[in-house]
Amino acid sequence: MAGNFWQSSHCKQWILTKEFLLRERNGDLQVMGEVDYQKLMMFFANVIQSIGEHLKLRQQVIATATVFFKRFYSKHSLRSCDPLLLAPTCIFLASKVEEYGVISNSRLISVVSAVIKNKYSYAFPSEFNYRIHHVWECEFYLLELMDCCLVIYHPYRPLVQYVNDLGLADNLLPIAWRIVNDSYRTDVNLLYPPFQIALACLHMACVVQNQEAVTYQWFADLNVEMDKIIEITNTILKLYDLWKGFDEKGEIGGLLKKMPKASLSQPRDGKGESSSGRSSASITDQ
Repeated sequence: MAGNFWQSSHCKQWILTKEFLLRERNGDLQVMGEVDYQKLMMFFANVIQSIGEHLKLRQQVIATATVFFKRFYSKHSLRSCDPLLLAPTCIFLASKVEEYGVISNSRLISVVSAVIKNKYSYAFPSEFNYRIHHVWECEFYLLELMDCCLVIYHPYRPLVQYVNDLGLADNLLPIAWRIVNDSYRTDVNLLYPPFQIALACLHMACVVQNQEAVTYQWFADLNVEMDKIIEITNTILKLYDLWKGFDEKGEIGGLLKKMPKASLSQPRDGKGESSSGRSSASITDQ
């Protein structure tokens, strides 16, 4: 791992711009609209979280998987790969990158199948029919897209440093940590350095805990671009507004139907579809 964020591939290659994201997503947004696209990304972030929790992964592994997922679709259309395949693939790769250890092939598939069947049957009425060789193939495309830039810098470490510096860890850290977790449902981890995200989440926690007066001078002494902190804060607040009005169980079926579908190629075993009708090949070049 690079010792300095500013020298890392995360900084040099994966801090994107809003204009870039809009341009790359233009085809999908024409089909779905920006609000529906964001709801879909929120839903699959929740799927990744659920799978990760059932696998008993650390939160940082889940966060890394979520960033991998969002990186893929920052440069590819939804039609290029089924998100239901990409989600466990990102978890599979993140567990190795974050040195959690390789998840056994059978355990990954069995856990994903159970989560989809027991928790998300309202979205996916048929069983999860991808197998480990689909995950391996998808992992290859994911690595290729990211140019093997696998080290992710998260806001968690700077956040802990900041609350310790303030001497308010017990009061602020739990809320700020949850806000950081929520931030992975937005694009902020594609657009801003992790220390700025940490500061924005910390400031929001100060507001929630009525600690603004106590921390005002600390924030005033920071040598940071406060307009960026405000942008991140506004993005997370918009997420909460969207979340509040998002009836996931009622809406997700329509969103998945509207979602651009993968142009499916012939799988290597020569069988076009699984027993549920889902093709066993789901990744296409653009």
